[in-house]
Amino acid sequence: MKTLLFETRESFIIALRAIQSNKARSILTMLGIVIGIASVVLMTTAIKGIDNSFQKGISSLGSDVLYIDKWAWFTNTDWWKIRNRKNMKMEDFEKFKSMAKLPLAVAPVMNTRQTIKYGDLRVESVFLNGSNSDYVATTNFTFNLGRFYSEIESKSGRNVVVLGSEVAKNLFPRGDALDKNIKVGSVTYKVVGVLTEQGSFILGSFNPDNQAFIPIETIFKNFLGQNSGSVTINVRAKSPALVEETKAEAEGIMRKIRGLKYNEENDFSINQQEGLMNNYNQVVGVIQIAGLFITGLSLFVGAIGIMNIMFVSVKERTREIGIRKAIGAKKRTILGQFIFESSVICLLGGLVGLIVAVLLSMVINQFIPTSVQYQAVVIAIFVSLITGVLAGFAPAYTAAKMDPVDALRYE
Repeated sequence: MKTLLFETRESFIIALRAIQSNKARSILTMLGIVIGIASVVLMTTAIKGIDNSFQKGISSLGSDVLYIDKWAWFTNTDWWKIRNRKNMKMEDFEKFKSMAKLPLAVAPVMNTRQTIKYGDLRVESVFLNGSNSDYVATTNFTFNLGRFYSEIESKSGRNVVVLGSEVAKNLFPRGDALDKNIKVGSVTYKVVGVLTEQGSFILGSFNPDNQAFIPIETIFKNFLGQNSGSVTINVRAKSPALVEETKAEAEGIMRKIRGLKYNEENDFSINQQEGLMNNYNQVVGVIQIAGLFITGLSLFVGAIGIMNIMFVSVKERTREIGIRKAIGAKKRTILGQFIFESSVICLLGGLVGLIVAVLLSMVINQFIPTSVQYQAVVIAIFVSLITGVLAGFAPAYTAAKMDPVDALRYE
């Protein structure tokens, strides 16, 4: 055991001396490993950060919520066929609400984009939603300040508004939004509530924190006519276990309301969070495959570079190897020495790559969310060591099997 520890210590010292004596060569050799490790860590932190933000962002949609709409979120149906569907009207919502027995809550939604102003401050292209007081029951919203508008405010079409966290932050940096009067478009509204942050990562063109909510009667009165667009019906099941049953009931009711015959296709869509998740997972899967390919390629190039440099190192130190073998050094000692050397180079490259990835993730975090994972750090170090061992094995084996007499003759 003592002999093994001594050999390990000596191999480590010799490896550091070899690296120190060839600084420029060692640094250039490390570049492939630095790029590979930085790529894998950066990809992991970015994907995890985006995933955390995405999960938080869509949590407000609810896994037990159905969205009955003219439009489909994701479908293979030709766009022009969907475009030619009849719009969903408030009459459709009223009929649906009276006929549906399984949902926990049902709410109509109309939306548009508007500019919201407070004094000299303004937020462009805010996603403005109009609904009734039951809308909040179809979401997982929590409030930072205030409340959602009441049934009386909804039915009477009062000018009250609930702001998403990002809108409130931009208009009221000091956090004093409650009960303030703001301009939505050209109309004055009173702020009755501010939502907590749901996740700032933009899902396509939709940012869940860049929203505002007003009564649906108000959105019809001030921004949209009754016939200007299609209503979406949000339907929340009583529990996740009843989602499919609620969906089946909703489909049957909507077919009846739309007057469809048994052999006619649905002229409406029932969208779910699951469809969004599947599409998101496909996109992330492609990014991961591309990232792993780039990482693998970088590590492969780095490993080839290290292997070549180690062969050069073995050639340069042939006489040294001969002397060591002549005075009793075993094959395993020579083998371990050169594997140790390549492993140290890779490990140092991996640590540099790790530092580079963390620094870059801080910069990237200003634009998209990132999250440094401890698993990524461990994987980076492990991959560095494995790459070092594999890259150094062939040169080390060549050195270990040298004949001491031939090695000593080498000039």
